Amino acid sequence: MAEHNEIGQRGEDIAADYLTQKNYTILDRNWRCGRAEIDVVAMHGTILVFAEVKTRSNDLFQRPESAVNEKKRRLLARAAVAYMRKIGHEWAIRFDIIAIVKHDTQFFVDHFEDAFFPRLAD
Repeated sequence: MAEHNEIGQRGEDIAADYLTQKNYTILDRNWRCGRAEIDVVAMHGTILVFAEVKTRSNDLFQRPESAVNEKKRRLLARAAVAYMRKIGHEWAIRFDIIAIVKHDTQFFVDHFEDAFFPRLAD
């Protein structure tokens, strides 16, 4: 596996552990719908949370959360709608970003709750 894939997988594992420690219930990981993938789907109380995880080996050029652009947000929204239909969820939802940066051997987590609400139209 390429190093960037290993770091990304490690970041998703860290994010799932982090959310679990914060009393989230993980429902799915790496859930795919067409071209979109939702990294982590979780429940936090009665709120269905779709979390996009971005992991970087450093943040010298760009913070990980800034990589979630408008196109990515639209893809996530479409996948979220499909997921909600699949499980019959019709209540509150939230889109979070979990940014993880590796410094030396440590990973640092920033959790942006309710980071965005995507538009479905172009």
